[in-house]
Amino acid sequence: MFLGTHTPRLDDKGRVILPAKFRDGLAEGVVITKGQERCLYVFPEAEFARIAESLQQAPMSSKTARAYSRVFFASAHDEVPDKQGRVTIPPRLRDYAGLDRDLVVIGASTRVEIWNAPTWDEYLEASEEAFADIEEGDLPEGL
Repeated sequence: MFLGTHTPRLDDKGRVILPAKFRDGLAEGVVITKGQERCLYVFPEAEFARIAESLQQAPMSSKTARAYSRVFFASAHDEVPDKQGRVTIPPRLRDYAGLDRDLVVIGASTRVEIWNAPTWDEYLEASEEAFADIEEGDLPEGL
């Protein structure tokens, strides 16, 4: 499980050093793709395969599933982190997420998310009040 908030920097070659505590879970390979709210999702290969299988089960007649799958898979980039735990973020994904030098990398349970630092700060500020107002029944059973 990926947890926590980290603030690495993007280097001049478009690489980011993954947080040390995430490296074991990502060492076998990652898939980086467009996330929602203009972040990037970083999945361990096994988790990406699980999601891909789930999306493949959706009926071809589902317009929503087709649209989501197209963006999700077309933007995906797979890579094995180097010995320093670095991955290269392709220019099209950096552009999508507005990534520049200062990043925020968060653990989001089964995935890692990479955010432009100011975008993350804005998202967090806008979301914290809604988080505080979540009521019983708004979340899956047991939470």
